[in-house]
Parts: sequence; C-alpha cells; structure tokens
Amino acid sequence: MAAVRASWLHSGEQSEGHPALLAQFSNGKLQTTETVDFALYKHKDDGHPRKKHQRILTAETDRLAYVGSNFGTGALKCNTLCRYFFGILNKDSGQMEVVRAEQFNMQPVFPGDPTNSITEDKVEKTYRDKVDSLIEAFGTNKQKRALNARKMNQVGSETLSKAVTKAAENIIETKGIAALVKDAAQNELQDASLFLPPCHADAEKPEEVYKFDDLISPAEYAALETPSAPFRNITSEDIKTMLENKSYGSYVLEELQSMPMDEKSCNHKARCLWFLDTLIKFSFQKVIKRKHVFGPECPHLISGKLMKHFSVLSYNNGRLQNIMSASMKAKITAHVIALALHINDFQTDLTVLQRDMKLSENRMLEVARAMGLKISKKKAPLGALDDEDHKMATLTIPLIPYQPPGGPRKRKKMT
Repeated sequence: MAAVRASWLHSGEQSEGHPALLAQFSNGKLQTTETVDFALYKHKDDGHPRKKHQRILTAETDRLAYVGSNFGTGALKCNTLCRYFFGILNKDSGQMEVVRAEQFNMQPVFPGDPTNSITEDKVEKTYRDKVDSLIEAFGTNKQKRALNARKMNQVGSETLSKAVTKAAENIIETKGIAALVKDAAQNELQDASLFLPPCHADAEKPEEVYKFDDLISPAEYAALETPSAPFRNITSEDIKTMLENKSYGSYVLEELQSMPMDEKSCNHKARCLWFLDTLIKFSFQKVIKRKHVFGPECPHLISGKLMKHFSVLSYNNGRLQNIMSASMKAKITAHVIALALHINDFQTDLTVLQRDMKLSENRMLEVARAMGLKISKKKAPLGALDDEDHKMATLTIPLIPYQPPGGPRKRKKMT
C-alpha cells in the first residue's frame, strides 16, 4: 500500500485579519467545550493603528466566567514576541491548512468582587506605574525591553491568587490535612524511585530487596561470559599493569585482588565486576555516539540496555542523539551501589565508588539514603595512604525511611 504524503496549504493573507484563537485557562485545563460559551469582542475603532487589533475573549460556564484579552497588563507577551500558527489536517486530501493563531490567557472573574467594577482610569496610579507609563511612551528601546522583562516575571494578578487560595481551601476541606501530608510524602517517594532499581521494601532477606535479576537479567548475565573472561583468569602481573595504565577504578582493582578460588563464585564475581566497570565508564559520557562507544568486546545485548535505560534521547542540530543527563547519572549510581552490595555481602565502601565515579560525597550519600541504606563511618587502616574516614553503606531489614534534603532542621541549643 502506497504511503500517503501530506502537504501544507497556507491560508494566505486572510488569516492576518481572522486568526485562530487559542485559549489557555490559568486555573486548570478545559475538559470539554460543550458546556462553555465563547464570545469574541473587537475594538470598534478600525482606523486606529493599535486599537483595531484589540480583542477580548470571554468564556462562560455553569460555575465561573473567564475573560482574556490581547492588550493591557493581563495580555500574554508571547503574542508580541512570537508568531503562532494553527494547522488543520484534511485526512481525505492529505493537505494541512495553516492559519495564524493568537493566544489568550483566560482569567476567572467572580461576581460581586469589588475589584472587577473598578476601571483602569479610576485606579490611582502609584509612582512605579507612572514611571512605567513614561518609559512606555518616551523610553529608549533598552528601557522598554527591561520593562517588558520585569512585567513577564511578575507574579499573577490578585484575582488568580484568590482563585488559587479558594481552590486550596476546598481541597483541604475535602481531603483533610493528614491525607494531603500523606500524599505529599508518597509523591516524594515516587520521585526518588524514578532512578532507583526496583525495590521490594517488604522483603525478608537483604538479597531480595534489590534483586539481582532486576540489575542483570538472566540473558544479560549469560552474555557477560565472554567479555569477563580476562577477569576470571587475572594474574598479579595483570593487576600491576592495570594499576600502571589506570584503565580501571580503585573499586574494581581491589576486588580483582581478592577473587574467589571457587570456579563458580569467581565466574559470578567477574561478570558483576565487568558490568559494574562498564556502567561507571558509561556515566562519563556526555554525548553518546552509537558506533564503537562500548568497544568490540561489549555484547550487543548489554550496549542496547545501556543506551535504552541509562541515556536520554535528545534532538540537537537537526538529529537525534543520546546524552547523559543528571538524572541518568543518578540512576547509574544507584545501580552501581546495588550491584556492589551483592558483590560485597550487602555492605560496600561508598567513598571508593564515589571517587571512581567522580561524584561529590553529598551526591553519593543522597542516592544511598534514597535507597534506604544505613550509612556509617569506617576508619582507614594504619599505614594506608588514605587516612580519611570512609563512608560505608549497609543494607539492613527493614530499610531506613528516606528523608529528602531540605527538611526541618534541629535547632542548636544555646550554651
């Protein structure tokens, strides 16, 4: 079946006089237009160069009335800075008619509100309003741009503030304070779980909280046999060469020095270390090139997983590309910690991982706390080059409740 190609059809100069109207409501989204009556009013002075384009759009529902205009303080500045177009696709002919569009910010109007009956001429202007009027009439282009920028950054009108306050009061009366606090805490947990591995908080054993199959699937585990072969047959000379070349991080090198003698355990640890090292190296990428980013030894199944689950697809310079965002780096950090817990009997050195991943200590601890881990300190052994205390993470049952940063702080007692 031949593909149908669509073409654009501009409506011509007539769209300049009759643009399409796009209405956005300041206090919510419009679900249906069947119960809303719209009306458009235009200025009767068609000869005036400015007033002839002034429009007022009204919308009436069973509960509220809304008003929006393309002039005055309540108008959207984007109408003067940008040009918008609206497309209507004819599925039969395959043509899309493109017309000029104009946006209106619909503000609610409350009957009996004394602020609605006061006209702009009757309001006594403040000193700031008078200066703004002088700038609009006689100011330089730089002053006018600064004035427009300040008005765009201003908070919404008093009417909108009252509408939001009333809506908040209605929600509090309906759901109650306790329910709202519970919902807010649940939302924080959901936000934190976006970059965490699947967590089974009600598990009875530490190995069942962050299951190994959720980190590395059985098919991926089988694909890791070939690339992890050098780790299984590692020698002291190989480790010495790795230290000199600095081709691996401190965590991987330390674990390679204590590989198990049992063949099955050695094979398992080699696969985990190779995948963990690949995750860390992948987190250093900024713009990820699809070709040869992982090297020829990386299985296609593993490279596909990294590209799909640990990178963000972005559009730049006319093409799609994968990039490493801050949220994806946090996701990789959480998976690295979870994998290190399985390798080290559910207790791992966060300081070593933090330095290998080139993260700040606060960032690493924040991810570990979001995973519900217990944080403790461990003194460096005597004679070690690093004499700083290391942060250790331990997975205990039950998990420690996560408290997002920025919460209430304890007051220090005055002595």
